[in-house]
Amino acid sequence: MKLFVSEGNPHCLKVLAALEVTGVQCDVQYVNHEERVVPFLSRPALPALLLPSGLHLFSSNAICRYLFEIVGQDSSERCNQWLEWEATDLQPALLQALHMAVLHGKGSEVSKVLQGPLNYLEQSLSKGNTPYLTGEAVSVADVVLWAALYPVLSDSSLACERTSVKAWFDRGAVLHSCESAAQKVLQGKGLQGMKSYMQRQPAPQSSQSRDTQPCNSNPAEGVEDERAVSEEEMEAAALTWSKGLNSCPLAADRQHPILPHEGKRNLLVTSALPYVNNVPHLGNIIGCVLSADVFSRYGRLRGWNLLFVCGTDEYGTATENKAREEGLTPQQICDKYHAIHSSIYKWFQIDFDFFGRTTTEKQTEIAQDIFWRIHKHGFLIEDTVEQLRCEKCQRFLADRFVEGICPHCSYPEARGDQCDKCGRLINAVELREPQCKVCRQTPVVRSSKHLFLDLPKLEPQLEQWLEKSTSTGDWTANAKQITRSWLRDGLKPRCITRDLRWGTPVPHPDFKEKVFYVWFDAPIGYLSITANYTDKWEKWWKNPHQVELYNFMAKDNVPFHSVVFPCSLLGAQDNYTLVSHLIATEYLNYEDTKFSKSRGVGVFGDMAKDTGIPSDVWRFYLLYVRPEGQDSAFSWADMALKNNSELLNNLGNFINRAGMFVTKFFEGCVPAMELQQEDKKLLALVGWELQQYIQLMDKVKIRDALRHILNISRHGNQYIQVNEPWKKIKGGDTERQRAGTVTGVSVNIACLLSVMLLPYMPTVSQTIRDQLNAPQSCVNTMLQGTGTFVCSLSAGHRIGTVSPLFQKLEVDQIEALKKRFGGQQTTAQRASSTQPAAVPAAAAEVATSNGVDPEKAKQLTQAVTEQGEKVRALKAQKAEKAVITAEVAKLLDLKKQLALAEGKSSEPAPQKGKRK
Repeated sequence: MKLFVSEGNPHCLKVLAALEVTGVQCDVQYVNHEERVVPFLSRPALPALLLPSGLHLFSSNAICRYLFEIVGQDSSERCNQWLEWEATDLQPALLQALHMAVLHGKGSEVSKVLQGPLNYLEQSLSKGNTPYLTGEAVSVADVVLWAALYPVLSDSSLACERTSVKAWFDRGAVLHSCESAAQKVLQGKGLQGMKSYMQRQPAPQSSQSRDTQPCNSNPAEGVEDERAVSEEEMEAAALTWSKGLNSCPLAADRQHPILPHEGKRNLLVTSALPYVNNVPHLGNIIGCVLSADVFSRYGRLRGWNLLFVCGTDEYGTATENKAREEGLTPQQICDKYHAIHSSIYKWFQIDFDFFGRTTTEKQTEIAQDIFWRIHKHGFLIEDTVEQLRCEKCQRFLADRFVEGICPHCSYPEARGDQCDKCGRLINAVELREPQCKVCRQTPVVRSSKHLFLDLPKLEPQLEQWLEKSTSTGDWTANAKQITRSWLRDGLKPRCITRDLRWGTPVPHPDFKEKVFYVWFDAPIGYLSITANYTDKWEKWWKNPHQVELYNFMAKDNVPFHSVVFPCSLLGAQDNYTLVSHLIATEYLNYEDTKFSKSRGVGVFGDMAKDTGIPSDVWRFYLLYVRPEGQDSAFSWADMALKNNSELLNNLGNFINRAGMFVTKFFEGCVPAMELQQEDKKLLALVGWELQQYIQLMDKVKIRDALRHILNISRHGNQYIQVNEPWKKIKGGDTERQRAGTVTGVSVNIACLLSVMLLPYMPTVSQTIRDQLNAPQSCVNTMLQGTGTFVCSLSAGHRIGTVSPLFQKLEVDQIEALKKRFGGQQTTAQRASSTQPAAVPAAAAEVATSNGVDPEKAKQLTQAVTEQGEKVRALKAQKAEKAVITAEVAKLLDLKKQLALAEGKSSEPAPQKGKRK
């Protein structure tokens, strides 16, 4: 285990004290306050405990509880009550008191702020007649509360006058372990030891509670402080509103082939080509095709001339490997999985202009032309490469045919090209204890002659282009950082050929038995796919002055799009269009682990179709947790929460109420509207949210832009709630007129929301417009310029039939889906399901005598350890009882399997008396 803490952080005092009291062996690492050690969290969270299983605990109280449970001291109900009180009652007051004392020098205010919690503690201790909070011995509750109060109660200027609290605190103070923890965190500086930490914390509010926040919390959650709106803004918003749709032309339907037009903004949008060898998982979908689809739909709404192309990447090792596994030819595998990809993207409503593939004649023609041009201009060099060769399979092993121990982080299942754990690129010959993935034999090192792209020679041209592109285009921060790191380390020649059969043939006579390496060949697929879409493809790809190229991808693809591929095109010297805007996401994780194509971990595209949850809801949630600035995680429980709170109760509730008021109170016709100041203020607020949405979407901040849609519906719900049109409609003429205005404004906001939602939830968007019978011209009006919120449904407009847009996701439904599609293959599951590989007969005889199976026992021992950690972690986090019970049952079952594998009885031994 590894515990991450920072000096001056009062929450870290708790966990270090608990570590000292329990004596648990743990590596402690001090980091700065801004260090983000938990990959799934959107902000730094310290302390954090990394468990051997890879799970993280990042609530200080949960960590303390976990440490005590490791040494056999489970938390009693009374103990848990104290921990709950500390987190919800004591901490908010304590943080407020520390903020005053440390940052504002108002130590005199501390006792006043803490009066309530300390009085409660005093009463409880005096009534309990025990030296400690839960009895005669120190519990985790004592350690947590003592550590929490230490900065205040140990300061002589803030002396405590409560007898029982002082006596209890002094008993804690004599424990060497608690004093030691305080010294480590506060460095003997008392309250001032926390200054650096407190300066980084937001000013505490009276409603503040927990010391951590959920990993997928989004700025969209919770109503933000309402913007102050000036009189000028209100009048400007009302004027824009009054213009209506009269002068707005209808948008023309797309005419194929789409080609660049002089005088228009011409955007060529590509999504990283998904590899054809497997079904795409949710991380692939959000990182590439879905993000590109949202931006493309948005761009069309903005009136840009836009072409969106993608396709399956079909050559390379993984295809050969998959074909071997399934007993098919590589071409048959490509045909099979290309159809699967197409079907999945169609279900997710990815609106490509063209979805192609790389196994085409155009790919061969264009790739070989670029190769000869690079060769002609002297940017290729020959060299001999040491490669791994499997003597049993009689072939050189391409990177993905090799697995071994990573030379950098010692991960035992690193591939021959990259380590899944640390992300470092590696050469297969660097792996320790390499194995052929086909036959599991140890390969030998042999030499082979190959061609290399001379990146060092191209580096000056690359740097000159990068300086311009990154300064004028919208490159995500991670794309810039990854690119800079490659240049900082110095570029090295990169091999562009491979000893494979399945790939684009190298046309050079000296290398005719080889094919192009996939990372030279695959990006050229963008060009060949466009060429299969239109024979005028060069108008897009050899037109850098008229065309802006947007590349969408996950961050692991950045170097190939920002360095390797641009160098290929620069070396070809044929006026190619290079990337203007490189949009890279971080990683989307699955629950508490990683998606993995090769290991089948996570929810995959074809599974999503079988859940019964509409594709628009999947799109919404994936975009809501889009890993825009840091890694995020897909969570079934969080998906249900966002569906029920944001879609059902916020967005859907507002749109449905607005439409139903028109139907119920005004016979289906939009009523006349007489705007008052309150209405104009709302128009200004909504107009501002629309402007923010456009600014963010223009910069491809897709997740951030979504919060402004949800903010608008929150404004709308509040507007309806305050004005109560269902009551006013029953009043006199003035009140009925007011009900009409509120209803008319609300239904027009619903129309605006339908347009803003179109890139995110196209079916829902169309459904709203159908229900409102909205004119088509509203779609291309609202997003013009910096945002134009006009009255699109004027008085007298007849709407259609209104019905609910979303359905609630029930707990039992989500639990069933999580169980059915969990995809989280733990060591335990692998151990109980994986059949052992073939072993020599003599070894098999030994292994199975008397039921003993040493290999399986080894796997199950690890599984039992991990499952035990999981159970303890769940208990520490106070998970639901049913969840803990289910995991305990798994643990007991694993122990039975382990006993059988070791040749022991699977019946549990008689339990010893439980220690009180």
